[in-house]
Amino acid sequence: MNNESIFKTFGVATGVCVVCAIIVSFSSVALKGLQDQNKLLDKQVNVLKAAGLVPTDGKATKAEVAEKFKTAEIVVVDLATGAVVADADPNKVESDKTNVVALTPEQDVAKIKTAPKQAVVYRFNDETGALKTLVLPISGTGLWSRMNGFLSLNADLTTVAGLVFYEHGETPGLGGEISNPKWTAKWNGKTAVDETGAPVVKVVKGTATDAATEVDGISGATLTCNGVNGTIDFWLGPNGYGPYLKTLRGDAPATEAEAPAEASEASEN
Repeated sequence: MNNESIFKTFGVATGVCVVCAIIVSFSSVALKGLQDQNKLLDKQVNVLKAAGLVPTDGKATKAEVAEKFKTAEIVVVDLATGAVVADADPNKVESDKTNVVALTPEQDVAKIKTAPKQAVVYRFNDETGALKTLVLPISGTGLWSRMNGFLSLNADLTTVAGLVFYEHGETPGLGGEISNPKWTAKWNGKTAVDETGAPVVKVVKGTATDAATEVDGISGATLTCNGVNGTIDFWLGPNGYGPYLKTLRGDAPATEAEAPAEASEASEN
């Protein structure tokens, strides 16, 4: 066949595409287990970072991470009631696409459209079994992207123990600074909620003047910082972990949540 024939060119191109597709498909299937392991390891590292159990640069061996993560008590919480869901499987809760409820615009200060009915939280206890640090998964929308992270509270459930944003698409050098350990360290020790349980910690434009509740803003990233404020307000508020935190503080009786309600008609964001 003529080397300049359109049929030969098309045939070679098709053959190359088929071979490449086979290689990519095989690699995807063969490496899925490793990818899942790395994803789980990354999650565990970030939980431990928020709890202050590994360096914020994440320099810890797999063995160290595994050993320290064993100390975490993984709890499933019903966000509406604040009750712990007994015998719930955290993995199934996190992968259940029906485990969502739609948020109204007034509720959705984090701009996430839907929130989980049940959420997985991480308790780190001291030698006596008393709570030492509570790590809460959080998410919200910044200027460009969804921001996923972990917020931890000290045993008083009032002050911030740590903050980590591990996944986002904000502008590098500007909004992307929310994942800079030097900036997230400024949250440590801040008063997260007031005596009524209402969120009070916030990022301000410029330099903080209230050392107890304010965090320095990021220059050129006002909208990202607004997104961080909305994220914190939502998850510490009544539609987030507010009822659970109230229960832990002893302000309300804890009642075991029933099995997950019928799937919400809300679509996952």
